[in-house]
Amino acid sequence: MENEIVTLDPAELADRDAYRLLISVIIPRPIAWVSSMGLDGSHNLAPYSFFNAVSGSPPTVMFSVGQRAGQPKDTLRNIQETGEFVVNMADRILADKMVKTAGEWGYGVDEFSVADLETIPSAKVKPPRVALAPIAMEAKTTQIIPIDDSANTLILGQVVCFHIRTGLLLPKGTVDAKLFNPVARLGSADYATLGEILTILRPQV
Repeated sequence: MENEIVTLDPAELADRDAYRLLISVIIPRPIAWVSSMGLDGSHNLAPYSFFNAVSGSPPTVMFSVGQRAGQPKDTLRNIQETGEFVVNMADRILADKMVKTAGEWGYGVDEFSVADLETIPSAKVKPPRVALAPIAMEAKTTQIIPIDDSANTLILGQVVCFHIRTGLLLPKGTVDAKLFNPVARLGSADYATLGEILTILRPQV
């Protein structure tokens, strides 16, 4: 029936099945295309869709990093070493290159080169930015929090510099969402761009 509800206990699902269900329910998810740098100077670039803003003052973002074969991913390793990263935001034009950097590339492989992406120096942190990214946020790590009973680690960083492509910033100081045309994550191998935008004002109480 149309309004019938199925109730599922994640404890009764395989870990992979619970994960796939979760990411198909919480949609769309913004994508943090994180560039980082190791102490050895190596560059890393990888997308993370467990990502959002958590504070406006100071501006703070968070994203969650899993493991690869039981070991920390390069992004986490680099951030633990240097305490700095950049969140690049991909638009529709960069979507294919962004997904290419999600491959299980070995440590030391430069995903900028793999995806044929040019870099540009950051202003306040050492990791470079994606030159063609319409928006980038330089950040300094404030907290690294292992998630209990999980292979994931939560990383919080304070944004110390915004980079916005000319023409995207509106006079009121916000970004024009339609012109930005960001790519968001759905479930499986699915992604989405913006569809209908609703403007609904909150009640004035």
